[in-house]
Amino acid sequence: MRPVLKRLWAARRAIGLYVGLLALGWIAGKVLLGVAIPEMRPMNEPLIHRIMMWALFLFVLAAAVPFVPGAEIGLTLLFVFGGQASPIVYTGMVGALLLSYGIARFVPLHVLSRLAGWLRLKRAADFIVELSGISPQDRPDFVSGKISGRFGKGLMRNRYVVLAILLNMPGNSALGGGGGLAFFAGISGCYRFWPYLISVLVAVAPVPLLFLLFGK
Repeated sequence: MRPVLKRLWAARRAIGLYVGLLALGWIAGKVLLGVAIPEMRPMNEPLIHRIMMWALFLFVLAAAVPFVPGAEIGLTLLFVFGGQASPIVYTGMVGALLLSYGIARFVPLHVLSRLAGWLRLKRAADFIVELSGISPQDRPDFVSGKISGRFGKGLMRNRYVVLAILLNMPGNSALGGGGGLAFFAGISGCYRFWPYLISVLVAVAPVPLLFLLFGK
């Protein structure tokens, strides 16, 4: 029992950051879903359009942030507004995942390594340092070599499919949400842009498409 408690105490910064990010994500989701949209009438139609554009902008920004439950926010919007909101939700979610991925591509790995070191995650910090010395095209093989067993290697070999599944998994905000998954896909260098884009376009499509076809 004592070794477990010592490990938890050593990782207290990481645990605190994780809990804090989850709390911030939950608050951001509540704030975004709390935006009131008036009933559309001829006299206020321009105002409604402006509100919807700002809502889309805020949705993209919020869903791009790690640990914000972007998929849950999008699903709630679909339940509230029905199939007519499908194009907005789909465009917003794809845009958020591309934004988070794109930002991550410009974040140096040594910054992430320092963060892991400050959080006292020594193994993670050492792994990131090793990864930074590998060229992007060789990183999938490097990461695959670090994973023991055929199952782990299979996950890495089919990483785009795995990412699509994780993006659609309920409660994935505990793993960083869509924004967090997209960020780590970008910063790892293991995901090339065009296959990543195709994976995102396909992964985000099913739920908005169902609401578009069968929603009110």
